[in-house]
Amino acid sequence: MELDQLDLALLTALRDRPRAGPLELSRLLSVARATVQARIQRLEDAGVITGYGPDVDLEAAGHPLSAFVTLEIAQGALEEVASELEAIPTILEAYVTTGTADVVCRVAAADHADLQDTLLDLNRSGSVVRSTSVVVLGTLIRPRVLPLLRRTAASRASRSPSYR
Repeated sequence: MELDQLDLALLTALRDRPRAGPLELSRLLSVARATVQARIQRLEDAGVITGYGPDVDLEAAGHPLSAFVTLEIAQGALEEVASELEAIPTILEAYVTTGTADVVCRVAAADHADLQDTLLDLNRSGSVVRSTSVVVLGTLIRPRVLPLLRRTAASRASRSPSYR
């Protein structure tokens, strides 16, 4: 799906004010409420907007330790590893990758002992050949998507004539 400037403005407004309704968004963007509703529906239908859940600060919620764990897995064991990873609540995300690691996981833990328990759980798996962990010391850039979308949408005119 190609996003235009109005789509991007709507996504930005939703990011800044996630609890805003269509009327408030229409006033912020100077477009009709029906336009806002139609655009949101189109973005949801296309899978661009995937949810409206709250952003959770894991440190404030009692899980201040983060790490990235790379896994080398046994040949053909990807589905088995996926099931095992889903069963470990401290694993927030896992990605199949190229390179020396087969899977990269993002892990959150309450403390070092909690992280160690997670690493031990991973290493107990018959499918995991080797794991390597890197503890996060700080965050330079928080997860974001709007700069990427702005780069592409800047060149596209809005299909809504009243939006500027």
